[in-house]
Amino acid sequence: MASSIIIPWIFYIQILAISSKAIAAVPAIIVFGDSSIDSGNNNYLPTLAKCNFEPYGRDFPGGTPTGRFCNGRLPPDFVSEGFGLKPIIPAYLDPTFSISDFATGVCFGSSGSGYDNSTAAILKVFPLWKQVEFFKDYQTKLRAYLGDEKANEVISEALYIISVGTNDFLINYYNFPQRRAQFTIPKYEDFLIGNAEDFIRKIYSLGARKLSLTGLPPMGCLPLQRTLNLKIPHSCSEERNIVALKFNEKLKVSVVKLTIELPGLEVLYTDVYELLSQLITQPSQYGKFLMDTHFNMYGIRWDKD
Repeated sequence: MASSIIIPWIFYIQILAISSKAIAAVPAIIVFGDSSIDSGNNNYLPTLAKCNFEPYGRDFPGGTPTGRFCNGRLPPDFVSEGFGLKPIIPAYLDPTFSISDFATGVCFGSSGSGYDNSTAAILKVFPLWKQVEFFKDYQTKLRAYLGDEKANEVISEALYIISVGTNDFLINYYNFPQRRAQFTIPKYEDFLIGNAEDFIRKIYSLGARKLSLTGLPPMGCLPLQRTLNLKIPHSCSEERNIVALKFNEKLKVSVVKLTIELPGLEVLYTDVYELLSQLITQPSQYGKFLMDTHFNMYGIRWDKD
């Protein structure tokens, strides 16, 4: 039987290719978001949203589960290595790492989180506001380690990767009645966009200037959504894909707005929707990819033999 690996990191090859041209060098990669980038912070939480067990991590150096929702490294790990930094970005709560490790890259992300604080509350994980608190604590430690001048340089020149938003719809809005009672889908999109803008303003006020902001994937094609599609079994939910597209269009408008509003802010919007759609509709162009409803994340498999 062919062995297979999950490769959500492929979507960030686009980030790596574009950002390495747009930004000559960065001293650190600083990461916020959900399971698409969480390198193990949830290991230290009493939550079901963790993956510190096999088969996760089987292709990670040493073959050990790290808490990454992946067989090996995650997108930011590859981006970090592409910029000539370290090959993995450690989780901020991992006690085996210290500020000397975090000085060139750190992950504050938490699997199950979202732009909506109530999304994180469902699985008892870290919301974005808590991730910002970690960032503040990190800055204090970084200044003590490097000195104010050097630390401020790292903070202002670092690349900030933000990947979040899918859980707000798939874990929260579609599964629980509270937000549906408050918002129509377009209004909920607007609510999330407002939260995204507030988050970016907050980290901007703390020194962030170079951002990579990831849009939503075609979430109607994620494994669980295909499994639950009763109208056309095992097919993508076009209704939910349309929601993702409309949200992404609003996010792009927001990016333009923020770059005008906030002097010196550079934002790279990363269109994972289009790239994942190509993988689904034109798999032969990317190798032998299979969609498998039993896998987590994006459900992509690569058969190696």
